[in-house]
Amino acid sequence: MTSRHWMISQLSLLMAVLLACGGSLSATADDSRVVMRRLNRVEYENTVRDLLGVHVELQELLPFDSSQDGFDNVGEALHVSSFLMEKYIEAANAALDVAIANGPQPETIRKRYSLKETHQVRTTTEDVFRTADDLDRVVMFSSSAWQSVSLTPFYPKDRGDYRFRICTSAINSDGKPVTYRVDAGLMLMTGRPHLVGYFDAPAGGTAVAEFVDSLEPRNTIRLLPYGLASAQEVKKVGAADWAGPGLSVEWIEVEGPLHDRWPPESHRRIFGDLPQKSAPIYNQRDRVEVASDDPINDATAIIRRFANRAFRRPYTDDEVASFVALIRDRLDEGQSFEQAVRVGLLAVLVSPEFLFLHETPGKLDDYAIASRLSYFLWNTMPDDELLELAQQQQLTQPTVVKAQADRLLDDPRSTAFHSNFIGQWLSLRDIDFTRPSVLLYPEFDDMLKASMVREAELFFAELLQDDLSVTNFVASDFSMLNGRLAKHYGIDGVDGWEFRRTALPLESHRGGVITMGGVLKVTANGTYTSPVTRGAWLLDRILGTPPSPPPESVDGLVPDTRGTTTIREQLAKHREIESCAGCHEEIDPPGFALENFDVIGGWRDRYRLAGWARDAQQITVNGRKVYLGAEVDSADVLPDGRSFRGIDEFRQLLLADKDQLARAIAERLLTYATGAASTSSDAAEVTAIVDRIRTKNYGLRSLIHEIVASNLFLKK
Repeated sequence: MTSRHWMISQLSLLMAVLLACGGSLSATADDSRVVMRRLNRVEYENTVRDLLGVHVELQELLPFDSSQDGFDNVGEALHVSSFLMEKYIEAANAALDVAIANGPQPETIRKRYSLKETHQVRTTTEDVFRTADDLDRVVMFSSSAWQSVSLTPFYPKDRGDYRFRICTSAINSDGKPVTYRVDAGLMLMTGRPHLVGYFDAPAGGTAVAEFVDSLEPRNTIRLLPYGLASAQEVKKVGAADWAGPGLSVEWIEVEGPLHDRWPPESHRRIFGDLPQKSAPIYNQRDRVEVASDDPINDATAIIRRFANRAFRRPYTDDEVASFVALIRDRLDEGQSFEQAVRVGLLAVLVSPEFLFLHETPGKLDDYAIASRLSYFLWNTMPDDELLELAQQQQLTQPTVVKAQADRLLDDPRSTAFHSNFIGQWLSLRDIDFTRPSVLLYPEFDDMLKASMVREAELFFAELLQDDLSVTNFVASDFSMLNGRLAKHYGIDGVDGWEFRRTALPLESHRGGVITMGGVLKVTANGTYTSPVTRGAWLLDRILGTPPSPPPESVDGLVPDTRGTTTIREQLAKHREIESCAGCHEEIDPPGFALENFDVIGGWRDRYRLAGWARDAQQITVNGRKVYLGAEVDSADVLPDGRSFRGIDEFRQLLLADKDQLARAIAERLLTYATGAASTSSDAAEVTAIVDRIRTKNYGLRSLIHEIVASNLFLKK
């Protein structure tokens, strides 16, 4: 059977499974609320990572998943096609390429480097670096992007995980830390670098930042300080005489690729301790392959062991036999044992048993519950403890399920839940969808953008950790801030990249996710804000009462950035259209409540203008002239007659119905947890959940407990 024929047979098998479950990815005849759903691209990458023990970026090889009801793990939106199957085969092959070790152990690098050895520092004609003949350190004074420094002496020939230790200190910084960013994935001057993270260099001493990152061959890292002078400013004086703050990089240590033993863990997860033997030489490199004296028996044992974990449930003899048959065919064709077994492994990784979460109608069995828990709170496959409890049939007990939910939430792997749920619920995945105009918002930068997303994720984690009320999503007296966000919000006393729980002063007008910079950015475009856009978003995501879509015959409203008419005047005229008036009475007030926040979530009393205008006020922001126009009016009246004069009063009005706030977040979490949106038939169960958490101050962790113990979670 050719690889193409085999792929077609796998696609046919997938379609047969779908047909057996109701004919399509729509509701089945048994009235199950959750249709059969496959792993989305995030879950697939995470599952392959934990199954094989490898770090491979597989998401980029797979097409984007469709979203429905706000999330990309909803079964009805996760379609299957021949193109997707082809991409799954490509991704599985890429993972097996990394997992199977068929070469000699790579030589481990253990070396300390100085930035004095780098190409930029050695060859630059711009006087922006300070070096000393008797010291290895280099002081960077510029935050200009072209003055970032790549670790050019380090270009490893082997892919793998590398440990980096970077020793830095801040100089001339008035006792404050200097923050710097590290990117990885550069190949000479090309490649697709990714952000490793931001780190703080302390004043008055040194600090060592340590991290592990996965690199492809010939990739390296680069450093760039944040918030320092431009290269032009430093060159005017010269680095030797520059008195401004700088980042002193003492040294960088590199160790890797990291392997405790060889073959690596990923290889032994597949082949165990089967011996290897020499194979033909490819591309002038020694090659070894797994050998077997009893290939069919050994292949059967490998597939049984692999399928038991890959399927997240016990395999059947017929399932194993079908994969072993593929291996037998390859052996009969004269392929080596390793090559033949690889075909069987590939078949497992693109089989319906691996790609789909198997849940039978009615009450879920223990293995299905284990998968629901792990994909809900970890976005990956169940671990050994969950599978052991499933084998013991313990997970049908609500107390055990709640205890396991706590264990999963307290595990570092729950950060996947924080980022994926928050990223979709609050639309923070769209943070890069627009880039604010540099003319209107010159203070916006990449560190602010990264900080915005991190604030929301850490705030969510804080509520979970301490079981704080979900009403904090609307009004809270604290947030998780670092120096960049604190500056953006006008709050003193916070410096550096590191985030900390920070009390919010009343005059900050902050508190809750609706006043977070990230949310305010993604509900605006790069030039202007719209009360309609923000109002509709808030009704949908926070109150769970999405407005009806606008009539097709009505054009969208574009605010006037020249300042000749206010947005309130434009909307008043817009509401004169009879088909628009009813919806806008509901949508506009929440939007106007947020009108004091600009495109990047900064507080404003006046609108910024696209250019000079008569009677405009002029201010300077990051060295650029910015013009201010009309005053912001954020007062309005809700449809029920209650009025407010701004965001602070509006939030208090929202808190008057805490049950509605709790119901809205409960429905969002249930959709994410089960892969299906709540319907009218679920209303009584959702109400019961809200009733129970009301007695627990609407705690977020308590809400998770009630969700995982509910029939909506424990049944298909």
